[in-house]
Amino acid sequence: MASKTPSEKTRMRRQARKHPAGERDDRNVSADVTAARLAEQKAGTETLARSIPFNATKAREYGRTNALNPAEGQPKPPPAYEVTASTITESATGDKTGAAAAQGENPNQAPLQRVRVDSSARELTTNQGVAISDNQSSLKSGLRGPTLLEDFILREKITHFDHERIPERVVHARGSAAHGYFECYEPLRDLTMAAPFAEAGKRTPVFVRFSTVAGERGSFDLARDVRGFAVKFYTEQGNWDLVGNNMPVFFIQDAMKFPDLVHAVKPEPHHAMPQAASAHDTFWDFASLMPEITHMLMWVMSDRAIPRSYRMMQGFGVHTFRLVNADGDSVFVKFHWNPKLGTHSVVWDEAVKINGADPDFHRRDLWEAIEAGSYPEWELALQIFTEEQADAFTFDVLDPTKIVPEELVPLRPVGRMVLDRNPIISSPRPNRLLSARSMSCQGSTSATIRCCRGAIFRTTTLN
Repeated sequence: MASKTPSEKTRMRRQARKHPAGERDDRNVSADVTAARLAEQKAGTETLARSIPFNATKAREYGRTNALNPAEGQPKPPPAYEVTASTITESATGDKTGAAAAQGENPNQAPLQRVRVDSSARELTTNQGVAISDNQSSLKSGLRGPTLLEDFILREKITHFDHERIPERVVHARGSAAHGYFECYEPLRDLTMAAPFAEAGKRTPVFVRFSTVAGERGSFDLARDVRGFAVKFYTEQGNWDLVGNNMPVFFIQDAMKFPDLVHAVKPEPHHAMPQAASAHDTFWDFASLMPEITHMLMWVMSDRAIPRSYRMMQGFGVHTFRLVNADGDSVFVKFHWNPKLGTHSVVWDEAVKINGADPDFHRRDLWEAIEAGSYPEWELALQIFTEEQADAFTFDVLDPTKIVPEELVPLRPVGRMVLDRNPIISSPRPNRLLSARSMSCQGSTSATIRCCRGAIFRTTTLN
């Protein structure tokens, strides 16, 4: 056996003085116990997940009868106490932290005892302690009517969610933006009173912000993620915000579930990982219980989630909107932004390398293209259809998890958007810009869009 060097012997003697043999043995025992508890927690979590392979009450979310008599949930007792805890330290005891909370109780006494809560056997309540049976469905006017402001549970949930992180946005925190204009091809007065479509050749100033969704403000650009595509029109009738994404559908059908969706996709609460990624248990737990998410997952797991450039990315209004003309006649409309450079993506290996070499890749690409005079351009196309046509479709046009096939309703190009000027001060303006679906000009409305109604509250501070 090779002899140890003097420096190694000195280091071993110092370590022995710091940690005597008995203490080192105790540390090894403690490590073994911790490893065993972690293994037990993991096994118990997997057992609990397997016991609920799907959301059995999903079908009971629809229809008048079910609305009046909501189904009971699927309570499943955890196989062990620590299975429902974020970490195994939830059951740790000490002079400062006190003892673990009794099951289903919050004694609110002793050192820090007031924050040690086990809610596994308690009823669901609002923040004010009002017992409720459901916080996943908003109150609507009729089976397919708009969401009602009388829904105090929805308002409380969205308000609480909107104020969780200030000043950074909860979602869409990382973004890039530019100034430009929208130019109308032809007057659309037969369809809408909206000022941008009043006459051929009319130019309306715009400010556009592109963004990732899940990552924080300092995250990297080429995350596998949805991209925000928010266009603010500065019209003589007031500002009109056309807030959308680079994918034509969305994860959920009811805005009541939006806070839960974002909480699920955000980093795990106990170790704050992973950043700007959905590859973790909480997101896929949520996805497994929400069948309507399937269509969106096909988009998010495709190359559309890692675009080559903001300049080569489509934009969609996602929801079905209304256009209203001067006579009060209305039609349904879906908005599409198509890049003149075409739609291009990178592959995952390229995205990983680019993120390592230049986390600001998309931001730099947009800035440098505009500075060089290579102005990005998109064509705005509309899908226009009547209520009678919508009633004849085999799907619900108010469902944001569905598209309206172009075979049924072809695209009609109505104008182009050009971005030709970078912000003077990059950081404050794009990141403080507020875009909201509630900001609309005459001739455009989201009046009947249920999921969009809830989004009106959240996008005021998010996009």
